[in-house]
Amino acid sequence: MDTPYHHLHAPPYYPPLLPEEQPSDAGTPASHRKPFKGFAAILASAIFLLSLVALIINQTQKPLPSQNNIVPTSKPTSFSNPEPRGVAEGVSAKSNSHLLRNIKGSYNWTNAMFTWQRTSFHFQPEKNWMNDPNGPLFYKGWYHLFYQYNPDSAVWGNITWGHAVSADLIHWLYLPIAMVPDQWYDINGVWTGSATILPDGQIVMLYTGSTDKSVQVQNLAYPADPSDPLLLDWVKYPGNPVLVPPRHIGPKDFRDPTTAWAGPDGKWRLTIGSKIGKTGISLVYQTTDFKTYELLDEYLHAVPGTGMWECVDFYPVAINGSVGLDTSATGPGIKHVLKASLDDTKVDHYAIGTYNPANDKWTPDNPEEDVGIGLKWDYGRYYASKSFYDPYKKRRIVWGWINETDTESDDLEKGWASVQTIPRTVLYDNKTGSNVVQWPVEEIESLRQNSTVFEEVVVEPGSVVPLDIGVATQVILHTISLKLLVTLIWLLIF
Repeated sequence: MDTPYHHLHAPPYYPPLLPEEQPSDAGTPASHRKPFKGFAAILASAIFLLSLVALIINQTQKPLPSQNNIVPTSKPTSFSNPEPRGVAEGVSAKSNSHLLRNIKGSYNWTNAMFTWQRTSFHFQPEKNWMNDPNGPLFYKGWYHLFYQYNPDSAVWGNITWGHAVSADLIHWLYLPIAMVPDQWYDINGVWTGSATILPDGQIVMLYTGSTDKSVQVQNLAYPADPSDPLLLDWVKYPGNPVLVPPRHIGPKDFRDPTTAWAGPDGKWRLTIGSKIGKTGISLVYQTTDFKTYELLDEYLHAVPGTGMWECVDFYPVAINGSVGLDTSATGPGIKHVLKASLDDTKVDHYAIGTYNPANDKWTPDNPEEDVGIGLKWDYGRYYASKSFYDPYKKRRIVWGWINETDTESDDLEKGWASVQTIPRTVLYDNKTGSNVVQWPVEEIESLRQNSTVFEEVVVEPGSVVPLDIGVATQVILHTISLKLLVTLIWLLIF
C-alpha cells in the first residue's frame, strides 16, 4: 500500500481545498496575524458560537414546523394505498405502509424529540432519505461510503449517489453528490452498485440504472481524476449501458452488480441478482475490460421459493485465519460467503459454501441452510448489506441499511429517514464451521470513555446475572459538510 500510515489519523477534512499560505511583503508567513486581527477572529468566533447555541436552545423549546413544502419526488404519500413506495418502480419496498396502514395521523412530535432520534454513532446524511450502502472502498488513506440518497425529500425517490469519506470509519466528511440521474439509462434512478479496484489501482464502479422506460440496466463509471484521494468527480462511460436484461429475465428483475473477482484465466467475474418465477438466482458474467461481457449459461447459484435476490454479495473467507481476504482470493483453506437480500421478506440471508472457479458454481456446505432458507445476516431491521475488502488493515467490512418504522409523514416532519449500521468486520467462525462472526470495527473502541472488567463471573444456562456497569454515557459525534467546514475555517482565519 503506497499510502502512508498517518493518513488514517488525518483530521476529517481535505487539505488541498484549503487556501495556501502566502508570504507577506516582509517575508513573514501570512498566518502570523497582528494582535488586533487575532482578537477580532476570537471575538467573531465567540459571537458565532454563542449565536449557534442560542439558536439550538430556541429551536428545541418549540414544536418543529411542518415541512409540507417538501414535495416527494415520486407518487404522493397515501396510507390507504397497499403498495409501498418503490415497488411500482421496480425495487423493494421503501416505505412502511404495510405496517402502518391503520395509522390515521402523526404523533405530535417536537423538535427536541426529533433531535433525540438523531444517532450519534451511526452514519446518516445531514437530511433527507437514505437507503442502500453503495461502492464502499478504501482509497489513498480514506474510507469512502456512497449511498442511495434523495437530495430533495425525506422519502424515497430521485435516487442519486450520496458520498462521504472518513479516516477512521467514525468521523465523516460529507462530500458533493457523486452521481445524479441525468442520462436516459439512469434517469429514473442511479441505483445500487459496487466498486472494484484493479491491480493497477484503477477504480471501476458498476451500478444499476433505471432507464426512461423503467428497464433495469448496468452502467460503468470511473473517477475523473484518479489522483484525487476524495474522488470528488465521476465520469459515466459514454457506451452505457454495458449490460441489459437477458431475454429470460424481466426488465425490472436485473439489479445490483457485485464487486468483481478475477478467475484463474485472467477474466473478471461478477454476479447480479434476479429471479425465474419464484426461484432466486445469481447470474454470472465474465469480462476483461468491464465494457463487454459474456453471460454464463449456468447460475452461480439458485434457490427455489426465495423470490427476487437483491444486493447479492459474494466473497471469500479464510477457514483458519484472523484477517479478511481480497475478493479474488481462492484456493485451499478458503470458503465463500453468498449473501442475498430477499425482496419478498426484506431480510438478508447468507450461507457458507465452496466456489469452483473452473465452472463458476457455488455449492452450500449445508443445503438445508441454503441462501434464503437458513442463516440471517441480522435479526433486526437490516437490509441491502454491502461488504468491501480493506487492504490497509487486511479485513472485510460490511455495511447495512437500517430502515426505520416511522411513518412517511413523520419522516417528512423530522426531515430525514434511515441510518447505516455501525460497520462490522467479518470472519469465518472456525469454532462452529457453519457461520461467520461479525464484530464492530476496532475504531469504535476509541469512543469508550472508560471500561469495566468482570472476572470469574459464572453464567448458568437460563440464568440472569446482573452486572453493575455504572451510568451510561453518550458521545456526540459530529459529521460536517465540506461547505460548512470551509466556511468555519474562513471565519476563524479572517
